[in-house]
Amino acid sequence: MIPTALRSLWDEPRAADPPEQTWRDWVLVGVVMVTALLEGTFREDVTWRPLVTIVTVGLAPVLLWRRTHPLVCVVVGFGTGMALALASQLAGIPGVGLHTMSFILVLVYALVRWGSGRQIVIGLAVVAVGAAVSIATDYTGPTELFGGLAVLAAVAAGGAAFRYRAESWRRALDQVRSQERVGLARELHDSVAHHVSAITVQAQAGRAMARKRPEAALEALSVIEGEASRALAEMRAMVRVLRDGAPAEYAPQPGVADLVSLARRDPDPVVDVELAGDLAGLRTQVDAAVYRIAQESLTNALRHARNASRVEIQVAESAGRLRIRVTDDGRIDPARPTTHGFGLLGMTERVRLLGGTLRAGPMPGGGWAVDAELPTETPR
Repeated sequence: MIPTALRSLWDEPRAADPPEQTWRDWVLVGVVMVTALLEGTFREDVTWRPLVTIVTVGLAPVLLWRRTHPLVCVVVGFGTGMALALASQLAGIPGVGLHTMSFILVLVYALVRWGSGRQIVIGLAVVAVGAAVSIATDYTGPTELFGGLAVLAAVAAGGAAFRYRAESWRRALDQVRSQERVGLARELHDSVAHHVSAITVQAQAGRAMARKRPEAALEALSVIEGEASRALAEMRAMVRVLRDGAPAEYAPQPGVADLVSLARRDPDPVVDVELAGDLAGLRTQVDAAVYRIAQESLTNALRHARNASRVEIQVAESAGRLRIRVTDDGRIDPARPTTHGFGLLGMTERVRLLGGTLRAGPMPGGGWAVDAELPTETPR
């Protein structure tokens, strides 16, 4: 277990997006320098006063690179501390150094907060050696010993806690963004694919009637122009949402009341829409899902149902359940394998997110059927 944990820590990447230097970092360095100068000047029991003051003041700027080069800063900071401790031991003078040197604890926090796993392991080893040298050369009693170790552990634990919180927040944000992308992709497929399918059908009808009824071909071109304009507008709206920093323009989501706009008498296939039951006051999510499921099912029928003459869209509410049934009387090409694309996947995702069920497949007598059930949860 321990080797596995160490291997996991060793392979940990650096924390993402360490902040750049700011004026606060320069203020911190300035405060440390001024404090070191004041302590070196006015504290009476300072040993090697000029040397330790110069060393502390000269060491302060490492704080500027503690996020970008945490291991180097720890090695420099604690290496300097070990050098002073060993020099004082050789000279037989205990307690060399300024209290201001305790700012190197910030480097321990930065190491755990921003460093990679390898940097953390190596850096903490350097810190442990530095602490051992300090204890061996200037042992003052168990109280100071355990107090110092507790401070070191608390600083490292603080860095780990903030690192974990930041990583958890980043993962949650990435998950939300991923869900938003999936939702946008579903909306883009459901809406734009429907318009493109309508354009295809109208183009085919216009080409078939161009010689016999030129005016019908002009009507088909007018419908194509309208569908293309709506598809382009919806794609532009999606692109605005996907682009960082661009304002998004949100339009009301179509719902059950808009299903009648899908009905048509010509060209083939005829589309009939039948609504039954209490369909008022539906939740916004359910209302939008009903329209998108019917729209996508109609789009699939227009694209894939061969020689279909009729598509029926039925929406009925009963006993707190909403049923959507879309059927066509087309034929399935036996030579063409049945595949489930993004449309059926998007419908299934919508239904499951709302606690419903969806079934899609060929009917015994021919044609294709999509059946979905959703809980209405109509507000009272």
